[in-house]
Amino acid sequence: MPAANLLPAGRRIAALGALALAGSLLVAAPAQADGGNGSPSGAPAAATTPKGDGAKGICKRLPRTEERVTKALNRLNGDATVVGSVARLEQRVANAKAAGHTEIQTYLSDRLTARKAMVTTLQTRQKDLKSVATWCAAQGEGSGK
Repeated sequence: MPAANLLPAGRRIAALGALALAGSLLVAAPAQADGGNGSPSGAPAAATTPKGDGAKGICKRLPRTEERVTKALNRLNGDATVVGSVARLEQRVANAKAAGHTEIQTYLSDRLTARKAMVTTLQTRQKDLKSVATWCAAQGEGSGK
């Protein structure tokens, strides 16, 4: 009978855990020795800098971006029957308050604050995208989906 079977189960598991820990430390030691950044010299890896501002890609994605922002604003500005709308969340906060669920009310109120801020952010983004669309048209940049 093998010697490993003579140890109690708890000691076998502890021995395997110690062996796994030792193995992982041995594997990690060379990576730490060379700086851990993957370069063999230990010098910090040089990050490439962008060559431009990405205008061509932004213009190319513009129609889809405008569509997503508009769709999100329509959902957020919907009435209480629209899942994800501010009005629906306001109704849920009122329901929690009426039921006396103060913790739920607090949680939903915080979500409502964030959702209202998202409406403002998306409206700003929508205005910015209009000026970007004008710029892209003037430059003759892509307008495909």
